Amino acid sequence: IQFTPDLLPSDVTGITIYDQRSGQFDFHHGPIFANLVLADEINRASPKTQSALLEVMEEGRVTVDGTTYPQARPFMVIATQNPIEQAGTYRLPEAQLDRFLIKTSIGYPDREATVALLSGSTQRDRSTALSAIITTEAVVEMAELATTVHVDTAVLEYVAALCEATREVPETRLGVSVRGALAMVRAAKVWAASQGRNYVLPDDIKELAPYIFTHRLVLDPEAEFTGTTSAQVITSVLRKVPAPTRRGNDDSAPVAGKDQDEH
Repeated sequence: IQFTPDLLPSDVTGITIYDQRSGQFDFHHGPIFANLVLADEINRASPKTQSALLEVMEEGRVTVDGTTYPQARPFMVIATQNPIEQAGTYRLPEAQLDRFLIKTSIGYPDREATVALLSGSTQRDRSTALSAIITTEAVVEMAELATTVHVDTAVLEYVAALCEATREVPETRLGVSVRGALAMVRAAKVWAASQGRNYVLPDDIKELAPYIFTHRLVLDPEAEFTGTTSAQVITSVLRKVPAPTRRGNDDSAPVAGKDQDEH
């Protein structure tokens, strides 16, 4: 979906149209009803249009004219923002940012990738050369497998302590929410599974914190004016909050880490 200033919420979710022949209202599904949705330059649309994504990103469903329509699984929203040109853009509200699992910067491609792009410059639509490599059912199965990854109580307490610390530092006006803490636990489970483990380590939390927590902070205006960034706040919090070294249910059992023997 190309987000533009004149985009309406109904352009995203869909619209109910009266059919004169049948005498009934028919719902025409919008582009949000897909497994993978790319919101291109999301901050160019008005906050009202951005709010059309709030329900579907959190609840996995869309409500139009009092009728709720379930979303297909798997479902993912990827949004882009132009970090340079800010004219005619709308800053994403906190409620919207909080619904995105991670935020990262792609940057420029490296030399090898750039040369590969240039060598295929005659091909205008590269998507025609793509083919499916996995089914949607397999993605759902992998997501369900990640939910079985174990997270020790000590690690959960560590996540909670980090979130609380982001709310208490003077540089922030708004710290990481409970939704952000849930996002961290879910992401850590997937990360651990991708590393071939069925348990989460404190090091996983440290590794993911810059990508899960940073965009959820609202800095104090004075701190922002002095050049403080959200990434600096997260780095400082990670230094201050000690990582657990023992399991939450057994003081004698260590929590495995990169510098410990993992079994």
